[in-house]
Amino acid sequence: MGRSGDLPRGLVERFKARDGEWPDDTGCPMLHADMDAFYASVEIRRRPELRDRPVIVGGVGARGVVSAANYIARTFGVRSAMPTGQARRLCPQAVFLPPSFDLYQEVSTGVLAIFRDLTPLVEPLSLDEAFLDVSGSLRRLRTTPAALGAEIRRRVQEEFGITCSVGVGPTKFVAKLASGLAKPDGMLVVPRDQVTEFLHPLPVSALWGVGKKTAERLFDVGLEAVSDVAATPLPRLKRMLGVALAEHLHALANGHDSRAVVAETAEKSVGAEETFETDHWDRDLLKRELLRLSERTVATLRARGLRGRTVSIKVRYADFTTITRSRTLPVPTDVTREVYQTACKLLDEQTPPGAVRLIGVRMEQLGQGEGGQLLLDTPEQGWREAEQAADKARSKFGTAAVRPAALLGARPERAGATEPKPAKS
Repeated sequence: MGRSGDLPRGLVERFKARDGEWPDDTGCPMLHADMDAFYASVEIRRRPELRDRPVIVGGVGARGVVSAANYIARTFGVRSAMPTGQARRLCPQAVFLPPSFDLYQEVSTGVLAIFRDLTPLVEPLSLDEAFLDVSGSLRRLRTTPAALGAEIRRRVQEEFGITCSVGVGPTKFVAKLASGLAKPDGMLVVPRDQVTEFLHPLPVSALWGVGKKTAERLFDVGLEAVSDVAATPLPRLKRMLGVALAEHLHALANGHDSRAVVAETAEKSVGAEETFETDHWDRDLLKRELLRLSERTVATLRARGLRGRTVSIKVRYADFTTITRSRTLPVPTDVTREVYQTACKLLDEQTPPGAVRLIGVRMEQLGQGEGGQLLLDTPEQGWREAEQAADKARSKFGTAAVRPAALLGARPERAGATEPKPAKS
């Protein structure tokens, strides 16, 4: 789906909530709540003197990437995922801040708690956005979907000092699109019987699944608006786009989306990666980073009561060539030593030499943490207990309280870190 900032606001003005009034929300149980410029807003909350200045959060080094920009910075053309160097050229007067993921995670957890006060059917998409199905809460709370949307916006502002935008509609797709068009700090309500009136004037880039190439393909044959896709016979769309994509876009363009809010989904993988500020050839240094990343990854597994069976490493070279290599263990594990040793073997045996700019570790084939043992010629007894004790010490005294001796020296300069996932209920 195209960036919400690139979509025309004027076409949907009549769906906006204003002064406590909004369109008919009967039959609109889907809400999408999205924090406005989340990382930047949280930073400005603790540094209010930056409120009227352009603020950009992300990697501050030469290889950094913009994670978030407040709306003042966006007027200069700054966008998330843009290289920091380009953002500096576009807006040299901006305040550039490194991300504070622990703080964002804390605020995100609090915001999700607000959502879960209103309905158990909350599906987080990231730290700063989530779907809510409020259909089961309306009678219990004696309210309406849009009133709950307004309540969410009020509580987020009062309790956390940031703003959010909310979309209310009959389907997930409409609700998400509406929240994007409500930004910043607004709410859009799309009545059930006016979905096509809302969708059809929008450009095809508004459709979930239409990227730049697909949009160009549609433009080339004269399909520029959502209404054009809706009116095109499905067999013709299939010839143009293939069966699956054609059926998907045709359904969305006609207002159909049967997806339900999924409150809990099983995690498929857990991992961590680092981008270096300068490229590194030294395999000993790379192995120390593998140890650091293995420790972070496995600590996350243990915190979530999980074990993983497949160890995967990711290596990106100076020319941006990226390779991944993996090995499946005989039994699942949540012990750093085994993950680290396997990662080192993958690095030594399956990756060519070269200057490395990024390295990562990931655990896949996850399951609940029970059973299993080490099978790398060392007994498991003792390692897990030691690591669990270290987890407790770090949770009480900070991440630097207990570390492997190999990680006590200076670490290589980093250009970026991995964003954490939203907390589960």
